[in-house]
Amino acid sequence: QVQLVESGGGLVQPGGSLRLSCAASGSIGSIISQGWYRQTPGKQRELVARFNSDSTTFYSDSVKGRFTISRDNAKKTMYLQMNNLKFEDTAVYYCKLVREINNPPRRYDNWGQGTQVTVSS
Repeated sequence: QVQLVESGGGLVQPGGSLRLSCAASGSIGSIISQGWYRQTPGKQRELVARFNSDSTTFYSDSVKGRFTISRDNAKKTMYLQMNNLKFEDTAVYYCKLVREINNPPRRYDNWGQGTQVTVSS
């Protein structure tokens, strides 16, 4: 089984920085995509940043220029560096891994448990 464990959330003042980590355990297979999402109460989970299948990156307009997604394949860990945080970045952040195995061929979506990021003065 594959598990994703997020860490790095917390309380930060506006303008501050945090780095989230998402560590995967287990046999992943082939990565189709992996990314970070966030959710606030009463709203749908939204995509923040993502590695596409060709390793290009996507950022939502709201975080472009402030957040950076990265990964260390050897450590099976993905990161989200968040700079110049704003009040509206407050949310639970989730990592997601879309992966594929071959025998039998099957695609899986795995989610982490979420980590709270609170931006407050």
